[in-house]
Amino acid sequence: MYRLVLGSVSTLSADKLPSALIERAPQGARRARWLAGRALLSRALSPLPEIIYGEQGKPAFTADTPLWFNLSHSGDDIALLLSDEGEVGCDIEVVRPRNNWRMLANALFSPGELAEVETERPEQQLAAFWRIWTRKEAIIKQRGGSAWQIVSTDSTLNSALSISHCQLGALSLAVCTPTPFILSADAVQRL
Repeated sequence: MYRLVLGSVSTLSADKLPSALIERAPQGARRARWLAGRALLSRALSPLPEIIYGEQGKPAFTADTPLWFNLSHSGDDIALLLSDEGEVGCDIEVVRPRNNWRMLANALFSPGELAEVETERPEQQLAAFWRIWTRKEAIIKQRGGSAWQIVSTDSTLNSALSISHCQLGALSLAVCTPTPFILSADAVQRL
């Protein structure tokens, strides 16, 4: 079972959470996103299981909770992917202009990924950049890696993992799951 839920950081970060959880929230710019993620988890699972952190900082439930999750945010949008089938990764990005996207693609994308961008019509190449970017991030997040691994991750290679992508309006959304999960607008629950 996979469950993908989208919400907004500004709404979810104002949710009532247990004081012990609020006390663990970081200060500064990351606070609202962190609180929104915990609120999204709390809405999806009640009571919220204990959360631990992996070597690279990936949050997870303790071993006695046979569920896995991953959170991602971009702008005011936040995504939660839940699974009872194993580790998962998700990434969400607002498709937006980025002055240096071609330079980033040339530096960070594999030859196969670059070819995928080039096969698109010029007006679709920016969306292709974000599609590939979110796929790469979902793969890295599934394995609990760090952003530094993006250059060595090739989203065009065959893998035992399932990688799926969809575009929802201005959002590019990708998931990496241990078993097939076809991502589509119908598969997404919005809060």
